[in-house]
Amino acid sequence: MRNVARTSLVDAAIAELRREIAAGVWPVGTKIPSESRLAESLGMSRLSVREAVRVLAHAGLLHTRQGDGTYVTATDESKVALRRRLDTAAAMDIIDVRRGLDLVAARLAAGRRTEEDLSAMRETLARRNAAGRAGDLDGFADADVDFHLQVADAAHNALLADLYRSMSDALRDSVRDQEEAALTPDSSHEELLRAIEEKDPAKAVAVSVSILDQQERDL
Repeated sequence: MRNVARTSLVDAAIAELRREIAAGVWPVGTKIPSESRLAESLGMSRLSVREAVRVLAHAGLLHTRQGDGTYVTATDESKVALRRRLDTAAAMDIIDVRRGLDLVAARLAAGRRTEEDLSAMRETLARRNAAGRAGDLDGFADADVDFHLQVADAAHNALLADLYRSMSDALRDSVRDQEEAALTPDSSHEELLRAIEEKDPAKAVAVSVSILDQQERDL
């Protein structure tokens, strides 16, 4: 019976901490209160709280730094699982998935974009081009991913944008992995922006296909 009660207390602590994290009480990157303070606020033992923290750290929501404290690293376990899967995905697998997301994003963006969307994409492309000219691979990769995220945002479909954002780290790594090809000047992204600006879904999809085809050839 003591084991059942103990498990129940740990489960309750896990559920409460998970709720606090999901609600943004402790934003990503911030340190959560100490075990003693958490135990006091939850009305539980430090042992139950310690086990709950360990479980949530294993799930990827928390990270304990020796001698420093425990920090929030994510708010959604499903996104953590997807991120871990993407971290080990092959480059070709990522491109295959992008063929689904990018083409839908381009088609919808061409029909739904606003002037504000276009302005943001123009500024990001300018940043991408400047980084390319300077040979700044990290800056180029950041701007390249930001541009494609903005295309997804311009589709004005919240689920699509969330799916794309969940892949952003993997996309950034894939750009960095193709350093020589990534920094080679090309006009494909300007063509995509122009198609979206002109509200031409067919052209936007065609340009997106050509971008992904080129990335596949560069693998």
